[in-house]
This record gives sequence, structure tokens and C-alpha cells, in this order.
Amino acid sequence: MIIWLSSYPKSGNTWVRSLIASILYSEDGTHSFKNMNKIKQYPLRNQFKNLISNFHDINQIKKNWILSQDEINLDQKIKLFKTHHVNCKLGTDAFTNLNNTLGVIYIVRDPRNIISSIKNHYSLDNYEKAKKMLFAKDQLIGTNPNEDKEKNFLTLIGSWDTHYNSWKNTKKNFLLIRYEDLIINIEKELNRILDYLKTFFIINVSKKKILKTINTTSFDSLKYMEKKGLFKENSFNKKTGKKKDFFNLGPNNDWNKLLDKKISMEIEEKFKIEMKELGYLN
Repeated sequence: MIIWLSSYPKSGNTWVRSLIASILYSEDGTHSFKNMNKIKQYPLRNQFKNLISNFHDINQIKKNWILSQDEINLDQKIKLFKTHHVNCKLGTDAFTNLNNTLGVIYIVRDPRNIISSIKNHYSLDNYEKAKKMLFAKDQLIGTNPNEDKEKNFLTLIGSWDTHYNSWKNTKKNFLLIRYEDLIINIEKELNRILDYLKTFFIINVSKKKILKTINTTSFDSLKYMEKKGLFKENSFNKKTGKKKDFFNLGPNNDWNKLLDKKISMEIEEKFKIEMKELGYLN
């Protein structure tokens, strides 16, 4: 059975994955990207290699979401998977079901800050294009068929509000984590995550290990390890082909300083219901 670590792109999924991996897979809480990679991404090509012939054909893919997860769960073990996929249903084909899903940890972030990260990560020319991506209900990533990479796989993310609403309706074992709360009080939020995971795993963790985990998964620590070449999930500038920093602004990504007032107001109007529900708007 799968516990999903789900989020809209650039919402803190990598940070949460680092925290969980350091707790589950290290002796003392010291972070390593090797341990983080034990929490696999979904969907990937190797999860569909015996099921479909075209990794960029959404019609083939959607018919095999459940079948691929059935195969993943043949061992009947509890496992964690990172995903940016919307929890949707296309025609009669659902992204997942209760036979495969044990629970969801959903990481959400203020869309006024996400837009800056999206602009950088996807090499978009301006905030208007980033806003269009954030608003598009049919938004796909992994769309370049010329990139022969394992992680270049057609993934439907939808719009920011569609993504959030699709996952919050999970009927069992749902935990919501706000990126902003991680910044304000990471120890409190990590303990919430641990309390959730203890429902499924035997976890005996000391205060010392928790503090070590927090220290070695800080933004500055992760950015330093990336600079040393230890991180392998970077995107590339579409114009220059050069690798870009994945850990770019982090806590310094402040929409009040970076975002044009017109754009921020459009985001607030578009996502008003969800942003109020999440405490991002009064």
C-alpha cells in the first residue's frame, strides 16, 4: 500500500521527503540524498515499462495508473511515493484507488510564492507565463518526447486549486502540511509527520535525532550539498542547457518583494476560496 507525499510542484515536497528519509533511513538523523532517493517518484517510466509503449500518450497512461500501482503493491508492503500528479479521474480511469492508497501527506504552499519558483524551475520568460501554468486545469509536465530520461514522463498536475482540492478529498489517513508552517516551527511540523507515520511504521526516535534531522535538512545545508554535486534532480535552462539551482530562494522567496501587485491580486482572486481555507488570505 502507498502513502503518497503529494504536492503541486515547488511546494516543499523535496524538503519533506528529506525529513522523512532522514528519520526512517539514517542511524542518527544525518541527511543524505541517497537515503532521500529511497522514497521514489511516481509516475516513472520503469513503473509502466511492461504496460505501455508510448510514455507521452495520456490515453495509454491513464488506463494503466491502477495496474501499475497494483504491480507496485504486489509485495503488500507499506511504501512511500512522491508525486506531483493530480488525484483525478479521466473518463472511467482514476489516478489511484483505496486498494492502492493507504494515506496521503499533502504539502501545500502559498501560490503567490510558488509562481516565482515555477518561473525559475521551468525556465519561463515572465510571470505571465508562470501564472498561465498555475491557472491551467489541464496543465501537464514531462511533455518533451525528445528527453529520454526516466523522470520525463507525462504527468497531469492541473491548476494549483484543482491539485489541492483533488487530494484534500482523500477519505482516509490525510495529513496536511503547510510549507509556511515548516519555516515557522519545523520541529512541531516534523513531530506531526512522525505521529502520522507511527500509525504505519515502528519509529523510535530520540530528541537528538530529530534535531540532527532538522539541522542537516535545512535549506542552507541542502543548498550546500547541491553545490557539491550531490543532488541529481536539477532542471536545466531550456535556452542555455546549463544546470540550474534547485534550491534557489527557499525561505527568501517572498512574493511581497518579488511579485507584481497585479499578478498577486489575480492569484488571490483566482484561488480566493482555497487561500482563505488555508489561511493565506483573511
